[in-house]
Amino acid sequence: MSLSSDGVSTVTSSSPEGRRRVPLRWAVPLLLFTLSLGCLLSVLMSLAFGSEHIPVDVVWQVVSTHVRGESSDGSPWDAIVWELRLPRALLALVVGAGLALAGAGMQTLVRNPLADPYLLGLSSGASVGATLVITTGVLSGAGIYSLSLGALLGALMAAGTVYLVAMAQGGLTPMRLVLSGVVLSSAFSAMASFLIFLGEDSRAASSVLFWMLGSLNGATWTTIGPVTVLVLCSGLLLWAGHSWLDALSCGPETAAALGVPVRGVRLTLFVLLGLLVGGLVAISGGIGFVGLIVPHAARLLVGATHRVMIPVAAVAGGLFLVWVDVVARVAAAPQEMPLGVVTGVIGAPVFLALMGRRSYSFGGAR
Repeated sequence: MSLSSDGVSTVTSSSPEGRRRVPLRWAVPLLLFTLSLGCLLSVLMSLAFGSEHIPVDVVWQVVSTHVRGESSDGSPWDAIVWELRLPRALLALVVGAGLALAGAGMQTLVRNPLADPYLLGLSSGASVGATLVITTGVLSGAGIYSLSLGALLGALMAAGTVYLVAMAQGGLTPMRLVLSGVVLSSAFSAMASFLIFLGEDSRAASSVLFWMLGSLNGATWTTIGPVTVLVLCSGLLLWAGHSWLDALSCGPETAAALGVPVRGVRLTLFVLLGLLVGGLVAISGGIGFVGLIVPHAARLLVGATHRVMIPVAAVAGGLFLVWVDVVARVAAAPQEMPLGVVTGVIGAPVFLALMGRRSYSFGGAR
């Protein structure tokens, strides 16, 4: 059994007339159901892990008590599970799905298998905004949301700068976007380093570095809602335009021949990815490798057709980041590791293994 390029599983049989393929159309729904069930179970299991291990039966009792609307007993475990770990696990699920969606969209936009959500310098721009907040206290009036607001403004500033530079050079072509993003990312990183150098707080450098490598430490129930709406809307828009994305991934000439408004699709995709990545970075910092390896893994499972690849990548990305967060909490307990360190250790060998498969191709090139 294998999955064809349109995401439909097939069984190959031998006969005197030759080999034939019989589609099994339930393969992708079954895969999505399995991954979704894995996400649900993983979120519940992750609540038991951390600097303080909590028995699974206690976790289930706490969660079921709150779900049924009953009053809690006020125990320390209740506060740890419901107020700290569950919002964090759900945020990991949402952010992982968002990063996978952004990575898939970015790879299609620039037609580059090495593209990730931060290619356009959004992470570096966000680091400038976050560094300004940490070192100068700007936006302190926003309270606990000042760091996220500064990072979001910095990411949107970076997206706007990349757009203006690319348009000044002739338009939003993949090559101009890649080059503009790489160059401006280096410039923004230098600006963040300069701000740290000028800052008087000796702890600013470690705070900025930890944030740039990614963390879900600030997850609360109030932060989950907005980012969930952002990821859901972005995913639905990407899925709704799956046929245009398929055509765009084959090249602008092919897409134009099929009637796709290439310029409009590129601009819409650029704005959508800028808002999505800006919102994710503002909440979780820069978490690498998720948006790079998960879309490739989804293509290996169901093919490159965006109609099936996008939902599979989103669910797989959420599942992956939930367990990355677990590793980050327990690997150096009672201290917490930045998520980017864990994704880098896991993601690099996984990406090399994926690229080593002879059957894998991207954009028609092996």
